[in-house]
Amino acid sequence: MNMEKKNISRRSFLKAFGAGAVGTAAVMAGCKDASKAGEQAANEYKNQVEPPVGQMTYRENPKTKEKVSLLGYGMMRLPTKVDNSDEFDQEMINKQIDYALEHGLNYIDTSPVYCQGKSEHCTGIALSRHKRSEYFIATKLSNFNRDLWSFEKSKEMYLNSLKELQVDYIDYYLLHAVGGGMDEFKGRYVDNGILDFLLKEREAGRIRNLGFSFHGYKLVFDEVLAMQDKYHWDFVQIELNYLDWDYADEINNRNVDASYLYAELQKRGIPAVIMEPLLGGRLANMPQYLAKELKSRAPESSLASWAFRYAGTPKGVLTVLSGMTYMEHLKDNLLSYCPLVPLTDEEMEYLHGDIAYKIVGLENIPCNDCKYCMPCPYGIDIPAIFVHYNKCKNEGSLPMGIGDKEYRKHRRQYLISLDRAVPRDRQPDHCIQCGQCEPHCPQNIRIPRELNKIDEMIERLKRDPDGTGDAAKS
Repeated sequence: MNMEKKNISRRSFLKAFGAGAVGTAAVMAGCKDASKAGEQAANEYKNQVEPPVGQMTYRENPKTKEKVSLLGYGMMRLPTKVDNSDEFDQEMINKQIDYALEHGLNYIDTSPVYCQGKSEHCTGIALSRHKRSEYFIATKLSNFNRDLWSFEKSKEMYLNSLKELQVDYIDYYLLHAVGGGMDEFKGRYVDNGILDFLLKEREAGRIRNLGFSFHGYKLVFDEVLAMQDKYHWDFVQIELNYLDWDYADEINNRNVDASYLYAELQKRGIPAVIMEPLLGGRLANMPQYLAKELKSRAPESSLASWAFRYAGTPKGVLTVLSGMTYMEHLKDNLLSYCPLVPLTDEEMEYLHGDIAYKIVGLENIPCNDCKYCMPCPYGIDIPAIFVHYNKCKNEGSLPMGIGDKEYRKHRRQYLISLDRAVPRDRQPDHCIQCGQCEPHCPQNIRIPRELNKIDEMIERLKRDPDGTGDAAKS
């Protein structure tokens, strides 16, 4: 690790951010049982106060001069019904959207591929009950598969978004997940003529702002951003948090440090929309010793609030997206953004130089629970397996075999908790290494390999109840 580079980057952060602000949020529960997850959220925030109305902090879109709420609603993880976790709870979605709009949130982000393809539909129902002037809707051209690269299929996806969202224009339209390679970018957007079509849609006012979301290689980001003179990107969505600011390339050599992405956008005056402020919950579900450290500094604040204050501080950030499955999460975020609470220089340095550095050393599987790898054709719940593994690793409860004085306890705890978190027919032993999931992972995780490693660990635990290794050798 080049610590001189990291120190310079942190100083650049303090200079670039200045006296900013922001807020709080709660990570979404990883529990698959809706009733248990809802109960967990309610218990965590049982003393939660009501956020004030009329206190939302806004950022100005430099092109349209419209005021955008710093908190954006990410519709990637919608609430499901208590008695059927496979069915989305439209009544609760409506209620939470109503509450969000009432408290000044006006940026709603979705995609044709979110929530098994149902997010746009559910979002459209909820928003159609409000005046069109009350919200900005963002959605994406998510033509990932090659059979969707044709002009006709891509145009069909765009027009279907308008239909599902029940709108006649889209405020923020994104080319989804740019970064895999320039050949892919040209195949998805340029060679088929769809980008030229979208430019005409922007001219006609049916798209108000056109941009792209980025996951991937620095060279691709640079080349696509260099097309600014031709395409005039109105905004770019990037991953920014206090871990990825300096350490994205340390965790995954395909990713790019947020410090670089943000600086390049700032040079061109392009506003940034922020995704993954919590890294899929990893910055709110950290090891207990780190959680205690943060809590000791701000006992009344959630762990997630540190990450949200951080992500919203830069002056070039237009909005920070958060997936809010439960009302408690929404209220926690609103409390932090209504209004902003600035990060001090000392707090920013603390997150950069202390907390982030310690998290990097954990060497977890860098899964953000985005579910882009799903559905698995063989029914494996890939994100749940990785989230469970990371949770146990962070808690120090992974059974380590010889030398682990609490091996038997840890072994039993891991196997029982795995069965509770992931049904047995969706566990890693069902992976046939087909590799269909891997190209869709924005974190470039070698998913089949990681599933195989976890499966081998599980098999060792089942054969070796005492941690001696004898059963595994027999």
